[in-house]
Amino acid sequence: MTHASFTVHPSPVGDVLLVTTDEGLVTAHVLHGAGDDGDLFAQLAQLTRTLRTVPGRDDDDARDAAQQLDEYFAGTRRTFEIPLDWRLVDGFARDALQAACEIPYARTAGYGEVAAMAGRDRAARAVGNACAHSPFSIIVPVHRVVHADGSIGGYGGRTDVKRFLLDHERETERAAGE
Repeated sequence: MTHASFTVHPSPVGDVLLVTTDEGLVTAHVLHGAGDDGDLFAQLAQLTRTLRTVPGRDDDDARDAAQQLDEYFAGTRRTFEIPLDWRLVDGFARDALQAACEIPYARTAGYGEVAAMAGRDRAARAVGNACAHSPFSIIVPVHRVVHADGSIGGYGGRTDVKRFLLDHERETERAAGE
């Protein structure tokens, strides 16, 4: 059995559960609300079963992911350089999430555009599904995927978080251009 390490790291959008394996970051999940302790323990139990791992506590990869999140929110990081363990995502969902990584910082792309980038022009709904179930919140920038009309769409039921991330990136870009 392999080991998975975890840490819970504070951020402006809520505490982020960071779970790493020997392969890299397997999930970055923003915890929301008063029931987050239960959410945290339920998530760790589910991941332990799914990954067939023994949970550990904190490691260099988790600390590196936390540091890169801090840099992102401080406005000094535009891309993440964290090895990702994709084992929880496969097929077109993985293609869609990898395509979302190509959307430049402070820019957006429509669900249909991302579908085309991922090689399936008519799969906009599948892109939406992939984004909604991404295990890599913030790290894989699914917050940059929007509706064709420019409206922001959902973000796991947290459009306020999506709006915050988009505004943060635009404000950081604007400040850097001054």
